[in-house]
Amino acid sequence: MDIQQLLPQVIDVAKKGGAFIRQERNHFDRDRLEFKGANDLVSYVDRETEKLLVNELHELVPEAGFITEEETVSQQPAELQWIIDPLDGTTNFVHGIPFYSVSVALVSSGVPILGVVYEINQDECFYALQDGKSYCNGDEISVSPANTLADSVITTGYPHRDFDQLPYYIEALRALMPKTQGMRRLGSAAADLAYVACGRVSCFLESNLNSYDVAAGGLIVQQAGGRVTDFDGNDNWLFGREIIAANGVHSEVQKVINGAWR
Repeated sequence: MDIQQLLPQVIDVAKKGGAFIRQERNHFDRDRLEFKGANDLVSYVDRETEKLLVNELHELVPEAGFITEEETVSQQPAELQWIIDPLDGTTNFVHGIPFYSVSVALVSSGVPILGVVYEINQDECFYALQDGKSYCNGDEISVSPANTLADSVITTGYPHRDFDQLPYYIEALRALMPKTQGMRRLGSAAADLAYVACGRVSCFLESNLNSYDVAAGGLIVQQAGGRVTDFDGNDNWLFGREIIAANGVHSEVQKVINGAWR
């Protein structure tokens, strides 16, 4: 398998999924909205987009398994796996807030080797290959040169389902906010990571995430010169359910988070 040749085909698939989402947003039927759990929305758009992505990606790499958010296909272990979030930012989509994305990663033995994040509303496609550079719409990107929190904007996510960790979030935000130029909660982890990779924000951190939220974006940050870890600074960010992805402020953010969180 030549991932250099595979990449443009995966980009086309992600954009095809994005085109479907864009089309459905124009006449979205909220009566077909469902809840997987408290404040955990899913729509027919998520599921139909996932089916489209799975079918197209299976054609490209028939031997690869799948990890998908909506579980429209059997989740089976394999050396190669596609990790897919068909609509990252469903709540934004449902409410007409223009920040949501398609996220597709190919993982080999648990390590991302290809990542594509397509932010639909800005028509921006971010992508990277292992041991390569990161790009947005064909232009090379890199993380921000701002190496102090005082020069940085940070994005994060807040608990919206499991509120057991809310006190830790509050303490972490209380510790970080005064040190930064601002903190944002944009609502799509995949696109947040892409914004770190292209230097719009210096850091994205969140806990209680899944692999499909971070697989593609984490690789794109790494190949753009950023550092991606769990809250302890280890490599268990893909399946460890927490992530710090940042430029040169990574160590400073990790120190503040550990002082407030652990």
